[in-house]
Parts: sequence; structure tokens; C-alpha cells
Amino acid sequence: MLSYRPGDTLAHRLDPRSKLLVQFGLAVAVVGYSSWAGLAGATAVGLLAVGTARLSPLAVLRSYRVVLGVLALAPLVAGGALGPPWFRVEPAVRSARLSARVVPVLLVSAAYLTSTPVRETRAAVQRTVPGKPGQLLGVGMALVVRLFPVVLEDVREVRDAIRARGGERRPARTRARLLTVRSLARALDRSDRLAVALRARCFAWNPTLPPLSFARRDYPVLAVGVALTLSPLL
Repeated sequence: MLSYRPGDTLAHRLDPRSKLLVQFGLAVAVVGYSSWAGLAGATAVGLLAVGTARLSPLAVLRSYRVVLGVLALAPLVAGGALGPPWFRVEPAVRSARLSARVVPVLLVSAAYLTSTPVRETRAAVQRTVPGKPGQLLGVGMALVVRLFPVVLEDVREVRDAIRARGGERRPARTRARLLTVRSLARALDRSDRLAVALRARCFAWNPTLPPLSFARRDYPVLAVGVALTLSPLL
């Protein structure tokens, strides 16, 4: 789900720099406006982004179910108390509001990841941030975008293998230890193979990247990104 899919949607035709600016602006806006009204507006922007990529909002949220599960624990932890009344509503509601700020950012990120090739992401970063810092940032983002779905799939395979061997009958602490250790071992093995592959293929810090150009349809998106970025100052 969180990988590029070829297509001809509006999100696919936009320049990656305009989409990155909207993501950045939305992240700034949700931090600046953490009220329920602000979150509703940010969520509307996230749903609009998902719609331009023709993605199902429920499918996107299902892809982020692990992250959302962790976020759902935050209000329970914040509201818990070691004495009467044992649970305080006000800290829990405040924590829920703060956790909800992540949801619209995840929606926009899903629309970006599924509509933008990794090479265009690297080109957008390296042309926005000049010099070696831009090259380093571009390479880092490209590697993360490519490797994250693979590492996530490794974790699922390890979990399924544990279940197939009757791991569900073991204590939760043992299952968590097995899942963590074996997933980490796979991730380290992949990083070693990646390093060898980069050397074998004469990895270049500054390869020929695809050309990028703004079209007329990008300017309204850029305006939205600038407005979201400056919204806390308004």
C-alpha cells in the first residue's frame, strides 16, 4: 500500500515539489492549530489528497493500523492514574486531540507515496536543497521509501512464521522478543546486502535525475502549501 503505483490521477500529474510543500505545510498547520476545528480542517485536506490519488481512506487507515494502534494507547496512558479516580478524562481528551494531529499527515503521506516515483522524490529534494546536504537528504529519502515496505513485509513474515510454529501459545513477552530479534536480524541482513549492491553497481551520489517542471495545475497546490505553512502566523 505504501509504495508507488503507476497511474494517471491528478496526484500522479502534479510536480513532487508542490506535493512535498503541501505535506510540510499541513504538518506545520496541525501543530499550530491543534483545536478540534483545526483538526477537522486538516483532516478534510488529507481526505482531499487521498481522493486526488483515488485511494480508499479506509484502506489507507488500515495500512497504518500499527501506527494508529500505538496512537490509540496514548489517551489511555495519559488518563491513567495510580489512585482515585484511576482515570482522568481531561488529560485523556487532550492526549487524544494531540494524537489525532498525526492522522491527516498520514493521509497526505499515503497519497504522495502511491503517486510519486522514488526517483522524482530524490530529484525534488536534491533540486530544492543544493549541494552535498541535498544529495545526502535525497539519497536517504529514496532509500527509506524503497526499504520501508520491504522491512514491513519482513516483520509480517516473521510474525506469520511464529504463528505457524504455534507461537501464539507462548507468553506475549516471548512472542515480542522473538518478533523483535528476528525482524531486527532481517533488517541488518538487508542493510548489509544493500551496501554490497551499492558498491557492486558503482553507486553515484549525483546521477542523472528525471527532469521536473511546474505545470499550470501545480500553482494552486503550491498556493495551498504556502498558505498551510504560514497559517500559524495568520
